[in-house]
Amino acid sequence: MLKNNEAIIETQNLGKTVPVADGDLTILSSVNLTINEGESIAIVGASGSGKSTLLGLLAGLDSPTSGNVTLDGTELTALDEDGRAEVRNKLVGFVFQSFQLMPRLTALENVMLPLELRGDKGAEHTAIALLKRVGLEERLHHTPMKLSGGEQQRVALARAFVTEPAILFADEPTGNLDSKTGDQIIELLFELNKEKHTTLVLVTHDAALAARCQRTVHIDAGKLT
Repeated sequence: MLKNNEAIIETQNLGKTVPVADGDLTILSSVNLTINEGESIAIVGASGSGKSTLLGLLAGLDSPTSGNVTLDGTELTALDEDGRAEVRNKLVGFVFQSFQLMPRLTALENVMLPLELRGDKGAEHTAIALLKRVGLEERLHHTPMKLSGGEQQRVALARAFVTEPAILFADEPTGNLDSKTGDQIIELLFELNKEKHTTLVLVTHDAALAARCQRTVHIDAGKLT
């Protein structure tokens, strides 16, 4: 395990361009960022500034055009997709704006899934305990269609934390929720984060949510400012 204040995420001169009709569009340029173990950090910026692209690169969901990303000492940019997936499975949890639950699975089955993929024999017991922790003990056997948006995001939080990831990436986690429900999800997110000693990397345009993090970095037109 890393010691406190040791870097768990590092980027060097990270860049991303994509081809468009009249040349290349630069989405990110020369991003140098260090995030320490156990830190909570908000990435903020206007719509289209490159926040979600940066998150995807940090998590190894996408590959940069230039530069590199290191997660817990492993350089993601040196790995193929299977290698990056292995690192994600070991280290990373995700919470997305659109919940990303499996529609045919119950709340319990959705939360069990990451543990089952690891071959964890205690998956059901662990998943039930975490769903109780997020207030869904009465909803274990409901599919996402039978849950409210706030309940679906609680399931997504439980699924993200069930493997006790070293790093949690959250992309606009309250973006599809009303303000009261969003506030409840934020409270849960930070409570679980504190309990599990997770490194939290949060993309948001919500100033109040960003203020809850220990540090905020601003991104403007693909550059950290």
